[in-house]
Amino acid sequence: MTRVRTANTPNGRRLEVSTVVAVPAADAWDAIVDTTRWPEWSPIVLGVESTERRIRTGTTGRVRLPGVWVPFRIASCAERRWTWRVTGVPAAGHRVDDLRDERCRIAFELPPSQAGSAPISLRSLENLEALLEGDEATGRRETP
Repeated sequence: MTRVRTANTPNGRRLEVSTVVAVPAADAWDAIVDTTRWPEWSPIVLGVESTERRIRTGTTGRVRLPGVWVPFRIASCAERRWTWRVTGVPAAGHRVDDLRDERCRIAFELPPSQAGSAPISLRSLENLEALLEGDEATGRRETP
């Protein structure tokens, strides 16, 4: 179930785009903090160069978007929620909520100025769902 709504977040009111997937929260979290997997699920991230494979607060690098490389810095990464700045501007937050029965909710928190990115976030969530459920079916587990 995918939904779009306004929500109060630790960073203020945001447009929240989320979906529920049939995988454990730990597996979803691993996929969204692993920079090598970002191009697998984001329709606009074509490449990543990062100081660390798995992000944490302070990780820096750059992402290749169509036609351009842009710098990023992870502003916060804790309790299955991370935020970043892209070209120095606050960008979408990413969160994984643990649910019952080996399910979780993946949510992207869009700043008001980036509400136009909702279609990209929806596609990213569709891609994540297919990727994660495929990993679950094949037994793929990432190693740190």
